[in-house]
Amino acid sequence: MSEFDHKAFLASVTEQPGVYRMYDEHQTVIYVGKAKHLKKRLASYFRKDVGSNKTRALVKQILAIDVTVTHTEGEALILENNYIKKYLPKYNILLRDDKSYPYLLITDHRHPKLGLHRGGRKVKGEYFGPYPSAGAVWESLRLMQKLFPIRQCEDSYYRARSRPCLQYQLGRCSAPCVNKVSDEEYNEQVSLAKLFLRGKSSDVIAGLVTKMEAASMALEFEKAAKLRDQIATLRKVQQQQYVSGVVAELDVVGFYRQKSQVCLHLLFIRDHKVLGSKSYFPTVPADTSDEEIVQAFIEQHYFGHDLQTGNTPKELVLPFALPDVEHIAGLLSEQAGFDVKLSHKVKTERAKYIKLANTNAEHALASKNSHKESMLNRFEALNEVFELSNGINRIECFDISHTMGQQTIASNVVFNREGPLKSDYRRYNVVGITPGDDYAAMAFALNKRYGKVSNNENMPDIVFIDGGKGQLAKAEAFFAELENVKTPLLVGVAKGESRKPGLETLILAGSHQLINLPATSPALHLVQHIRDESHRFAIAGHRAKRQKVSKKSTLESIPGIGAKKRQGLLKYLGGLQEVHAADKDTLAKVPGISDALAQTIYDALHDN
Repeated sequence: MSEFDHKAFLASVTEQPGVYRMYDEHQTVIYVGKAKHLKKRLASYFRKDVGSNKTRALVKQILAIDVTVTHTEGEALILENNYIKKYLPKYNILLRDDKSYPYLLITDHRHPKLGLHRGGRKVKGEYFGPYPSAGAVWESLRLMQKLFPIRQCEDSYYRARSRPCLQYQLGRCSAPCVNKVSDEEYNEQVSLAKLFLRGKSSDVIAGLVTKMEAASMALEFEKAAKLRDQIATLRKVQQQQYVSGVVAELDVVGFYRQKSQVCLHLLFIRDHKVLGSKSYFPTVPADTSDEEIVQAFIEQHYFGHDLQTGNTPKELVLPFALPDVEHIAGLLSEQAGFDVKLSHKVKTERAKYIKLANTNAEHALASKNSHKESMLNRFEALNEVFELSNGINRIECFDISHTMGQQTIASNVVFNREGPLKSDYRRYNVVGITPGDDYAAMAFALNKRYGKVSNNENMPDIVFIDGGKGQLAKAEAFFAELENVKTPLLVGVAKGESRKPGLETLILAGSHQLINLPATSPALHLVQHIRDESHRFAIAGHRAKRQKVSKKSTLESIPGIGAKKRQGLLKYLGGLQEVHAADKDTLAKVPGISDALAQTIYDALHDN
């Protein structure tokens, strides 16, 4: 390997702020960094007295460096995080979590909708959150349905209603779509829901009590009874559902480290309530300090897409002091548009929160290691069955899903010694085969996955085929035709006669020897886990594809009906249901629809 000429490189480097990428001999990005003064920062890597073992190991592998100049250090920080997420350099601390958090959204419609929202704030309305997961949002939505009769249906469903739906019958929606409630009454419930989501449940109850008493005095006993029931439900929720406190809004970063393993646990407090929490397990290079890890977490988590969706809290409680805490707080404040406070010496309620977050970080890491140890034991048990000389490090499994041969999807799931490797999962839309031909579908999927493999890159040690001897034979025939590719051990997984778990039979390629493992075998549990995950992944893809097809308008298949005419029909008549119900004369009244085309539309919609 030729040596990197750092002197020549440094002579031409600018002193402006920016981001730098370091490459090894294979042109792989091994480190991404930012700097307020690029020249000064990059020169520090090539001093004789570099103290860090990690930095010395990094410098030895550098063969090239490129820089990107930015206007400000804040821009450099955002660009650095984008590069880290793109290249996953081995010498950076990698958070590996790029999902934006979900919110509850009350839209800005005549009859506002309450629902889940993830991503940029392009929809007009009021946002509440963030929540740690979509599951937490759905739980809150179910609760809100019991408390406030606000619609949660999609706009298309809401506009198409001609009579109340089941939610109205259950008392979970006041049916504004068919005027079962006045706009004033509906908006009152929306205002109460917003107050509740801001953590002001006591104010909501006080307002409802006043209305109940007024209704009772006016002898409107039915209305008073409804308000009484709503108050009772709210009081029960206030007592049981939320952990409330004095602090209005902050995030708490818990930290636990065990040798080279680290867990950061983020606790969310919004509107005086603990909305939930989430654990992160970053990939940490050797010789990295605790302070470096927490700072990298803050930078990767709060800069970039997260700020754009408003996830930054007004206060961030840290597990310990950071050397550059004021500078980080300034950058966060600049990006968020308001003052962001970073604190670590905390008392009373905040001290309880940080203790809780640290404890959760410790438990999360212990749980992860327990799962990892269990997975390793299963891999070892499976290798005792197949006795592969180099052990088992990567397993892949294929499954096919379709309905009567339609919308066929093939799944490929991957497990390594730590469990499911979801970043390597793949789905394939199977085309060009006879509908219902599972053997051809399997051949199609195998060709998609392995047909262009070079240098045996990411080749598995075992490939499980969910099916009997026929499917396995198709896989054997496919690999027999491949050249310069290491053939993995092929194993069919056939279900027992009663199709009950524990009765699966494994079929070895070549000899087609049958292997029946005990129902208590860890090796069988691993096979079942992989097979079930493959089946789940295929089914999910198939259902999504089937739903997409079912949503396709029947108007699209009618000759002479383009996008503009479809839009005109739906707008003029008020929806697809009304188009189906219309006679030929009514269809002909739609602007742009001739008598002949009206006849064509009517015939197409009523042939069945």
